[in-house]
Amino acid sequence: MDLVNAVVGMKQADLASQIQVRVARKILDSERINAAGALKLLEAAAVGVNKAGDELVAAATGLGGELDVYA
Repeated sequence: MDLVNAVVGMKQADLASQIQVRVARKILDSERINAAGALKLLEAAAVGVNKAGDELVAAATGLGGELDVYA
């Protein structure tokens, strides 16, 4: 009877371990997706800030507001 209990206990421990690994994988995948989304947001924000800064400089100095096509 002790041998049967030991085998059943080992099978339960193995199953619990497999479940924990799969849950950890799902969490890791989710975090990778969230991190990629956060990076895209940061990149978009940086582009917006740079563009806004260029527009402010053009408005304040008058430079960059017109393109001289006469040569």
